Amino acid sequence: MTVSIYNTMARAQEAFKPQQPGQVKMYVCGPTVYDYIHIGNARPVIFFDVVRRYLEAVGYDVNYIVNFTDVDDKLIRKAEQLGTTVPEVANTFIAAFNEDIEALGVHKATRNPRVTDHIPLIVSFIEGLVDKGFAYESAGDVYFRTNHFDEYGKLSKQNTDELQLGIRIEIDERKQHAQDFVLWKSAKPGEIYWSSPWGNGRPGWHIECSAMAREYLGDTLDIHGGGHDLQFPHHECEVAQSESLTGKPLANYWMHNGYVHINNEKMSKSLGNGITVREMLKRTKPQAIRYFVLATHYRSPVNFSDDTLAQAENSVERIANCAGNLLHRLSVLGAKPIGSQQSAIASGNAELDARLSAIAAQFNAKMNDDFNTPDAITALFELVSEANGTMQRQDASASELQALLAFLEQFDRTLGLLPRVAEAGEMLDEQIEQLIVERTEARQAKNWARADEIRDLLAADNIVLEDTPQGIKWRRK
Repeated sequence: MTVSIYNTMARAQEAFKPQQPGQVKMYVCGPTVYDYIHIGNARPVIFFDVVRRYLEAVGYDVNYIVNFTDVDDKLIRKAEQLGTTVPEVANTFIAAFNEDIEALGVHKATRNPRVTDHIPLIVSFIEGLVDKGFAYESAGDVYFRTNHFDEYGKLSKQNTDELQLGIRIEIDERKQHAQDFVLWKSAKPGEIYWSSPWGNGRPGWHIECSAMAREYLGDTLDIHGGGHDLQFPHHECEVAQSESLTGKPLANYWMHNGYVHINNEKMSKSLGNGITVREMLKRTKPQAIRYFVLATHYRSPVNFSDDTLAQAENSVERIANCAGNLLHRLSVLGAKPIGSQQSAIASGNAELDARLSAIAAQFNAKMNDDFNTPDAITALFELVSEANGTMQRQDASASELQALLAFLEQFDRTLGLLPRVAEAGEMLDEQIEQLIVERTEARQAKNWARADEIRDLLAADNIVLEDTPQGIKWRRK
């Protein structure tokens, strides 16, 4: 079955056909690295990680680019507040971003290009637009002429007379038209800058993605993704400047995820209701955060609350317990897991194989249907129920248990909801939690020597323990 994607540009679901068979060129707008990422930032990070994982699972080679905006008004203000430099702010929060996404089980992108490493490329892109008459210089700034691009507004489907309402830049007399947007911003006194044909300055927000996407993926992307809030102005402006320069579509498929609400209110800084990923990781397991994101269809808004988090925690615990019990039963039988790389895994039980095949077909059908992760999770729980039922039988064979575990791991290669498998020399999540329980019992029994021994053992494995109102939480350093 072919993967189909809801294409924001077409406002319709379309069969996915990449430009080159077996190759996918995907660009997703990354963070502006002036602070720690919050749960709203985490939604596209997790969802597009799943898109990339699934496309790879069905045989595509995915070239996945996620940029870092490492120079921007927000970084300049942050540097002033901290009494440091813009590059130091960027380096700090890029490192924090990488730590956070690793904790969330997100696979690193193929590349994470930084704006400041591509200034000559961006300047050259702007020069091309000026040469073609699509851009003009005014008092050291360079603006894009929106009225020269006849299809401006085609992505967001907004009336061009109303588009200026969403533009970040204040309207001023330096612009020839109210809807024109900045490509190059002249430097104010004391600001970071680079030289250009129009004077010292820095890139505007929109131009960076057009230039870097073209550099690493070519004139036309297969998939361009990001949050719903980026449709306008960011992606609309990307379309205008890229297609004006190249004469080709910027992307064949546009994907946008919905907003995150906090306790039924839109998350915003003005309301002060943002929750960082770091704060959440102190409260819950990373798999629960992934589950919270994936349990709602990506195009719909999702509401975060204590109840939805508790539901996510219970759900991932059920999945983890199933995997742990399968591993335990196999060890009792003296058998080992067989892995999830095989396309067909036989259990030796024809009826069980038929049910597993049907569940796998359901899972793939839902993922093929615009990456419908909520329904794919439903299929995953059917597999969990099948596994739990099989394990209730005393005569369950090793091959049956191996097949069930292999299918569970196969689904998880896409969703990433199981506890992280230990690397060489590392403890599994379940082992860590067992040690924490044992340490708590030792402390209650005033067996301080054993409690200290367990603490040192965990510390040696880079496990950090934190006391919270909900009890002891842990995370990997």
